[in-house]
Amino acid sequence: MNLPQSEMDKDVKKMNKTPLSVVVITKNEEDNIGECLGSVDNWADEIVIVDDESSDKTVEIAEKYADKIYHRRMDNEGKHRNWAYAQAKNDWVLSLDADEYTSEELKKEITEALKSDAFQAYSIPLRNYIGNYWVQYSGWYPAGKLRLFRKSLFKYEEVEVHPRVFLEGETGHLTKDIVHKGYPDFEHFLQSLNRQTTLEARKWVQTGRHMSLGKAIWRTVDRFPRSFIRKKGYKDGFVGFMIAFFASLYQIMSYAKYWEMKHLRD
Repeated sequence: MNLPQSEMDKDVKKMNKTPLSVVVITKNEEDNIGECLGSVDNWADEIVIVDDESSDKTVEIAEKYADKIYHRRMDNEGKHRNWAYAQAKNDWVLSLDADEYTSEELKKEITEALKSDAFQAYSIPLRNYIGNYWVQYSGWYPAGKLRLFRKSLFKYEEVEVHPRVFLEGETGHLTKDIVHKGYPDFEHFLQSLNRQTTLEARKWVQTGRHMSLGKAIWRTVDRFPRSFIRKKGYKDGFVGFMIAFFASLYQIMSYAKYWEMKHLRD
């Protein structure tokens, strides 16, 4: 039986796709998700969305690109990500956030990397932006993140914030960037800082970690020169100054919330 031309074209496109699953976790990302998924459409063998109860048009936009869309409320970041990766049909997974996208150069590099059995995971540089400003210092670039991996050998620690990675095997390093448009402005940066410090403090309490005021103050004082001077944040001018300031603020805000949680609980 002869297949219609349209079906033949679909089969050819599928054969030419890179054999990996792109997994994206979303929540109210209608401004970003189209660019993210468009950058991997017609390249990756599968696109998987795990949506955390979005109330905007995120899912509607994602339906134009995704092969699978799941709805799951996030309990904690590590557990949520592990569940999302488990839904992928391929062993190789590329993990993207909804405010990230890939370049053509990175896709070519990934396609070539998957032809080798030398590594079980790869770190990829993140090119982070605040507004339209590319932050090149303060330790932000090239801050390689482990985003490409065999899901059967990879697992996140199941905690709410900054989960550790557990990997069986060796990690390689790619050179092309994932572009991260994570902070449209300083207002969004501060919103993220507020959310992340709450999760950090809650993790300290839940894991029984003791944090003293003296240690918190030392970290607060230490983080500014570490970011602005040692990691050359001054080369990013005022943006680098603000990043260093926020790095210090993160430490004392986390402690303040930790102190509050401990006293409220006790």
